[in-house]
Amino acid sequence: MKRFGSAAWTGSLREGKGSVSTESKALEAYAYSFFSRYGETPGTNPEELLGAAHAACFTMSFVRMLGMANITPEDVDSKSEVTIDKDGDGFSITAVHLSVVAKIPGIDEETFHAIAKKAKAGCPVSKLMKVDISFDATLVSE
Repeated sequence: MKRFGSAAWTGSLREGKGSVSTESKALEAYAYSFFSRYGETPGTNPEELLGAAHAACFTMSFVRMLGMANITPEDVDSKSEVTIDKDGDGFSITAVHLSVVAKIPGIDEETFHAIAKKAKAGCPVSKLMKVDISFDATLVSE
């Protein structure tokens, strides 16, 4: 199985502009620029897209592993916060913090945390990242 995303750019780094697209057309020629990445201009950026991909990947992995334990979640909300810092002449992704808040009837804290940690480790996007991924999981009681 292969999936793709693409990007196009016109002009210089600071004055230019780009767009990103996905094979599914969920994003189609969606704007990004130097200032949407390093400033507050509307548009997306690679780190935001990576965070969304990571959160989506983890969530599917988590729900899959819950299902393998015959557990069905009511709600799962995940977030992946990607940190980019100056690194010499460029920038590097230096940290990622993955968090999940879930409402899952009939699960105890120990089982919840064990499955969540296993899902974090098993998510293909987590495996791709070479930085430490900090993590927290919150089970919402009924």
